[in-house]
Amino acid sequence: MTDHVLTMTGIHKSFGGLKVIDDVSADVRRGSRTALIGPNGAGKTTIFNLLTGVYPIDQGTVVLDGMDITHVPSQDRVVHGMSRSFQNIRLMPHLSTIENVMLGQHARARSLGDLMFPLGILSRNRWREEAEATLLNAGLETYPGEVVANLPYGVQKRIEVVRAMVSQPKLLLLDEPAAGLNEIETRQLQDLLEKVSESGVTILVVEHDMHFVRNLCDHVVVLNFGQKIFEGTPDEVHQDPAVLEAYLGRDDSQPAKETSDAS
Repeated sequence: MTDHVLTMTGIHKSFGGLKVIDDVSADVRRGSRTALIGPNGAGKTTIFNLLTGVYPIDQGTVVLDGMDITHVPSQDRVVHGMSRSFQNIRLMPHLSTIENVMLGQHARARSLGDLMFPLGILSRNRWREEAEATLLNAGLETYPGEVVANLPYGVQKRIEVVRAMVSQPKLLLLDEPAAGLNEIETRQLQDLLEKVSESGVTILVVEHDMHFVRNLCDHVVVLNFGQKIFEGTPDEVHQDPAVLEAYLGRDDSQPAKETSDAS
């Protein structure tokens, strides 16, 4: 078993003549909570789409837990231990909480008989019991029969994390999970992700809320214009001049450099 659950090496991606990812390499340490940050348009979600196989990689490799998955079809990456959420909630709004969670179990179905259970054909089975237990552990046990469309936005965000978790991932990718949440909802999400991390799942998160990143994550990778410009701890990120200039804003506590008025 390697120390890194994910290794990206020399990743390139262009759309037409526009290069959006330029030679990005990074490792995600097993058991870590790593954030991928950067300004809008830096390429963060594109990296997620390359990792999960939504887009093909032009050049470079992606290794998941020692296995090269660079050219593995998107749907098969879940089987190999990668699961994700999206910026916009992709739950089935007309289905109940438990039905949405059970949809996440399909990746583990190995036979037609197994597939029938997550579909809910039988009212009581080990799949449903597992889904209910996962909701209970996430503090969402009061919502299993509720139609998702009727639930608060913050609850829906946590349900999406639970649905991703029932596929039993080694690596959980979360695309802006705290976006649109109030302070209480953000804290509830953080508590859930801390539980997920304690269970042994590695977390890679794209997020703009730096307060959330500093509270949750132990490592940060910074992108700008499709290139990696820095990586380190959250505290180190806040001290790096290149990051401050590109993303966090210039530190106005430091005196500006004198400039000559000579023309």
